[in-house]
Amino acid sequence: MSVPKFWREIPHKYRLVGSRCRSCGAIYHPRRPICPRCGSRDMEDVKLSHRGRLLAFTVIRRAPSDMADLRPYVVGLIELEDGVKVLSQVVDCDPAELKPGLELEATLRRIRVHGPAGVIEYGYKFRPVIKWEAEAGEGQ
Repeated sequence: MSVPKFWREIPHKYRLVGSRCRSCGAIYHPRRPICPRCGSRDMEDVKLSHRGRLLAFTVIRRAPSDMADLRPYVVGLIELEDGVKVLSQVVDCDPAELKPGLELEATLRRIRVHGPAGVIEYGYKFRPVIKWEAEAGEGQ
């Protein structure tokens, strides 16, 4: 990946951006130039929620070569608070403890290192929401 291309993509990778159709209001991730629902080209960028819940997941044990050092890793389908569904790696957890309905939050992490120049690509991944003891004791 070239450095200029990398810099152009930063806003969309770091901010969890989708697109909203100005004609029918549908929201999509990843961003789309044309609305699949109504065919409109009048799309705008929209910042998506950083919290959601796990709908389904799988554990990847045979990874592509550029992700071999992450094995095994989890990829999950997450429904964000605003209703948009995203596919993302789920981190900071034991795969055996994952279950549908688990609350997740976006976090910024290293995705990969590109080529001999060593350009490091960052992006969002999701992790379980940490419940602090003060929050856990509020309902008691």
